[in-house]
Amino acid sequence: MEKEQNIKYIKVRQYLHEHAELSGKERKTANYIRELLLETKPVKIISNVGGHGVVAVYDSGTAGKNVMIRADIDALPIEETGELAYRSRNRGVSHKCGHDGHIVILLSLAIWLSEHIKELKGKVFLLFQPAEETAQGARAILADKKFISLKPDYIFGLHNLPGFPLNSLIIREGVFAMASAGLKFRFTGKTSHAAHPENGISPLPAMLKLIAGLNKLPLTTIIHLRLGDEAFGTSPGEGEVMVTFRAVSDEMLQKQVEKSENLAQKLAVKYGLLLEMERVEEFAATVNDAEAFGILERAALESKLPIIRPPEPFRWTEDFSFYSQKYKTVFFGLGSGENCPQLHNPDYDFPDELIENGREIFAKIVEEVMKA
Repeated sequence: MEKEQNIKYIKVRQYLHEHAELSGKERKTANYIRELLLETKPVKIISNVGGHGVVAVYDSGTAGKNVMIRADIDALPIEETGELAYRSRNRGVSHKCGHDGHIVILLSLAIWLSEHIKELKGKVFLLFQPAEETAQGARAILADKKFISLKPDYIFGLHNLPGFPLNSLIIREGVFAMASAGLKFRFTGKTSHAAHPENGISPLPAMLKLIAGLNKLPLTTIIHLRLGDEAFGTSPGEGEVMVTFRAVSDEMLQKQVEKSENLAQKLAVKYGLLLEMERVEEFAATVNDAEAFGILERAALESKLPIIRPPEPFRWTEDFSFYSQKYKTVFFGLGSGENCPQLHNPDYDFPDELIENGREIFAKIVEEVMKA
């Protein structure tokens, strides 16, 4: 029976892959998830949480802890390459982060819960969260009254991680993934004839000095530059610098951003420019709670899967981090293979071999918290 379920959920994963939807547009994905959850007979399915979010509630009928398990459901604006039989039908949209696989791990866990919930104490909430890739999903979930009323004691989540042995567990106490923020600097001066640039105010000198200053800050990446227009007779009057900052804590990130903003303001004054600044895609650090991490660690040891403990936090970011600011949370990794294409690569595909062990580790976490 278990083998048949695994085959079923591989097909479900491939269907989701074929029908990928962008952040904030996951309506069909959410409807499909609800249809499959109904088969597992939860006591309640809550729809339209923080947008297209779905929560399935499993109640043991006995007082105890409330455990939430979260999966992300959105895809990326990436054109898929390769010859998959289940290649995305939505051109320029594909599951290149493996959220299709994360969904299926939770759907598979729903089957397990339908069979075992009465052996436990408390409630389990399965959260299918939209818009992770844009850092909007978790914030919208946290602000939704339907979510606030659930009051989970713990929230757990995972992400598949290429570059690590298949089905290894990647766990880390404290900061698991860094904080990050994007920042746009727009300088406006005055155009002039290209033959007489001295009659205008070009943002170029300020941009060059800003870039030099930004490059001295740790974990800073210049991601886009724009200066003027393609007009060979015109000296530019405006320019833009876009940068991404990363840090191991929200406090350190804030200091980096403030340093860069202060530098840009000084340069704008020095060169007689107007300055606009805009923060975008801000992610907090993903911090694992010590108590909840102990639960994960015991479950991991019981699973007998290989355990890897990275010495440093991951540089990428996760909007799971916003749950960390209000609840006891743990985020961890499940290795997708040392030769697996990296996340967000156009040839990446979630390894179906992860479904079974992803379900098992979450089941052990639930048992660890809720055992009768």
